[in-house]
This record gives sequence, structure tokens and C-alpha cells, in this order.
Amino acid sequence: MAHSHDHGSQGYAHGHGAGHVHGSTDKKRVLIAACLTAGFMVAEALGGLLTGSLALLADAGHMLADSIALGLAWYAFHLAGRPATVRLTYGFGRVKTLVAYTNGIAIFAIALWIVYEAWGRLLTPAPVLGGPMLVVAIVGLLVNIGSFFVLHGGDRDSLNMRGAILHVLGDLLGSAAAIVAALVILATGWTPIDPILSVLVSLLILSTAWSLMREAAHVLLEGVPASLDRDVIAKDIEGTVKGVREVHHMHVWSLDGSANMATLHACLNDGVDAHTAVSAIKKRLAAEHGISHATVEPEFGHCADDEHDHDHDHAHGTAPHHGHYH
Repeated sequence: MAHSHDHGSQGYAHGHGAGHVHGSTDKKRVLIAACLTAGFMVAEALGGLLTGSLALLADAGHMLADSIALGLAWYAFHLAGRPATVRLTYGFGRVKTLVAYTNGIAIFAIALWIVYEAWGRLLTPAPVLGGPMLVVAIVGLLVNIGSFFVLHGGDRDSLNMRGAILHVLGDLLGSAAAIVAALVILATGWTPIDPILSVLVSLLILSTAWSLMREAAHVLLEGVPASLDRDVIAKDIEGTVKGVREVHHMHVWSLDGSANMATLHACLNDGVDAHTAVSAIKKRLAAEHGISHATVEPEFGHCADDEHDHDHDHAHGTAPHHGHYH
């Protein structure tokens, strides 16, 4: 018994250490990408104004959102390393998820602005200088490729990191579209290609922003992580831990998209040692289901919540009751 406990705690410590190392390199990567993006965003905005290209301005607008987003992502990594406080007992891990969500909203707004602007340009086409536009777009593409490779080496599972990569990918596409528009204008002089391609880029941006916001919202709403199934876990504990008659009032959620937590009531058979049962449940959750932090309430006979909870509000949306409430 002691051996398995030791092994479990070792595994946890190792996992935590690995995550910590990853976090510090991610932080550096995001900062480099933020500086690259912000630096070139200014050049691209000026290029867009001078050449009259909406595709360049759209890409610059996107890069502005990106540099803010990458700056915030860096700050989120910076904060997440801080220990918990008396007021914020879970620490700052969720700052990253909040940033990912806010990011999504910012990109949404920019993409809609590009569509609005493009509509005006299609109705009244404006002259565009193809040559300088091509030069600016190519340099932009190179900068974005650089940022992408810097970020790509980071942690692929982190919502914060994924948000940052999505931004840069959107930029890559934006620059590629601007290059295509510049080539078409140079070859044929047909300027409406500029707003048309800027709209295509903005639609891509909208779809990536939406998926990022949906995932971040799931974490913020205390949703069960995609990799876990609460009812299956409850059944597993009932089936494998000796002395557990039933599991109910179970909640499973993620703090930041990677650290999973759970609370549950374990109804025990008479004569079972509560401490042993609770320890076994926690070990099972950590070893089998990747839930590193669990709060387990042992019960004999009646559930303490049922005595003051006659309307059963608390019972809704909890694990299967198996007739426990009759």
C-alpha cells in the first residue's frame, strides 16, 4: 500500500515539474512573438495607408489584435506562476482562460470591422499601389512565419498557447492573401480583389475566434473536461473501491484546461473505515482519471445535504442517484 502511494505522489510531482518547465519556455516564446508582431504591425499599417490596400490594413488590424493578445498571453503565463492568495485561493491559473476568451471577442470585432470596410470598398473601388503592397505583404509573411515557428515549439495542450498560435496562423493567411491581391493588381489592375480577399481572411479569423471562445467558456462555466465523463468515473469508483456503496453529488471541472478537480459524496457501507475509503478513492481518481485534486465527503446512512435540501435543487445535474433519494 505504502509503495503504491509513494509511486503516485512521485508521478504527480514529476508531472507538475514537467508542466512548470514547459510554462517558462512558453512564456519566452510568447514574448518573442509579441515583439515581432507589434514591430511589424506598425510597418504594415503604414504600408496599408500609403498603398491604399485594405488587405494590408486588415492584416495590420489583425496583427494589432495579435500583439495585444500575445502580450496578454505573456502576462497570463507570468501571473499563472504566482502562488495562490487568501482572496484567490485557486491562484491565477484561470487568467489564461480569461485572456483566451477576451482574445476571441477582440478578433471577432476586428473581423467584423474588416467586412464592413470591404463592403464600402466594393461599392466604391479605391486605387491600390500593387508594387509597394507586394513588398510589405512579403515581409509580413516572413515575420509571421518566424513567429509561428517560435510558438509552434510550445505546449500544444495549453488554451493560452493555442490562442496565441491561432492568432499567428490568422496573420500568416492574412499576409498570404495580401500577396495574392498585390499580384492580381499588378497583373490585371483589378482592385476589387483587395477587399474580396480581406473578407475571406476575416471569415477565417471569425471561425478560429469562435472555437477558441467556446473552449474557454466551457472552462469558465466549470464544464467537465472533454477527456472525462463524470458518470463513468462515478460508476468506476463504485465498482472498484471496496466499501463504497454509491457516489453522488459529483462535480468534475478543470481549473485552467489542464489541471482537473473533483468533489463528491461517497456513501460507505457500515463498518468501512472512512479514511481508508477516501484515500483509495483519491488514489483511483489520480491514477486512472487524471484528477489531481479531489475533495471526498464520506457518508454513512443519510446524505447530510438531503436533510436540509427537500426541494432537491442540489440533486439536479449531479451523478446518478440509483434510488438513493427514495
